[in-house]
Amino acid sequence: MLLLGPPMPEDNIKFSFKPKVIIIFRFMEHTVAIVDDHILLTQAIGGLVDGFDNFRTLYCCKNGQELLDYLKRNEEKPEVVLMDINMPILNGIETTKILNATYPRIKVLALSIEVNEDTILQMLRAGAKGYLMKDTKKEILEEALLQVIENGYYHTNTVTKLLIDQLNNESRETQLKEREMEFIKLACTEKTYKEIADTMYLSTKTIEGYRDAIYEKLKINNRIGLVLYAIRSHIFTP
Repeated sequence: MLLLGPPMPEDNIKFSFKPKVIIIFRFMEHTVAIVDDHILLTQAIGGLVDGFDNFRTLYCCKNGQELLDYLKRNEEKPEVVLMDINMPILNGIETTKILNATYPRIKVLALSIEVNEDTILQMLRAGAKGYLMKDTKKEILEEALLQVIENGYYHTNTVTKLLIDQLNNESRETQLKEREMEFIKLACTEKTYKEIADTMYLSTKTIEGYRDAIYEKLKINNRIGLVLYAIRSHIFTP
């Protein structure tokens, strides 16, 4: 016979299993498309972007038309496009104009070797939210991407100064009188000041007064500077 003694304390233990809930927080990744006709450079930039926290390269394209084709075929759209300027088939400026009109939520950040001021301004007028040189440090590229996403734009000191100068030029241009504008257009031709005076039915002295006043307003010193200003400001087309 097996005698069972009084229950031991362990016999009264009740086991209760409470499942643990593990919550995994996954930060949203920001997506980037790269448009550049130099394949090796594109791959290198893509590798940099993938190395940034919470950034992912969505796809790379060799020109603007290839990007537009991707956007039509793929439902997922990039938040930011790193855009070169000089590319075959469809360049960066024209592509940016189309993106700005068709996909306004996509932000374009220019990434180019182009240092010409007029080209930079054209890119910004087309809708680019910032402009970086290709030799930019990776820390600045990462900061630029974050600023474009969070604030809507990113401008280096160089671009900021360029924009301020452009605003000042436009302000000075609005202060030019109609007759002064007529004088500038004629000064861009091969006419002498006497011939300009005859064309405008004014005295040579009055024309010289126009010239001096315009030089002072535009902060230029000679006729060559006046011609260059007129071309840049689209007052005169050679």
